[in-house]
Amino acid sequence: MEIIVKQNRETVKQKMSDILLDVSWAKISERYFEKSRSWLYHKMDGMNNGKPDDFNEAEKETLRNALFDLSKRIHKCAESI
Repeated sequence: MEIIVKQNRETVKQKMSDILLDVSWAKISERYFEKSRSWLYHKMDGMNNGKPDDFNEAEKETLRNALFDLSKRIHKCAESI
């Protein structure tokens, strides 16, 4: 008997669905990765030229830190109002 295990693997884009429309991903890509916006969009979609292309661990850490930095900057602005 063969057992098939289904992996419920969310893409980075799915994990960030709550903020996707509120963030300038072009600016994130340029400021933190020094890459084009299309590079980041392909990474978030998990595909590049029809081939799987996910974030590596270093890129995930950079994205995580970029979001933390952005949240701190937003918090600082909110406090100044």
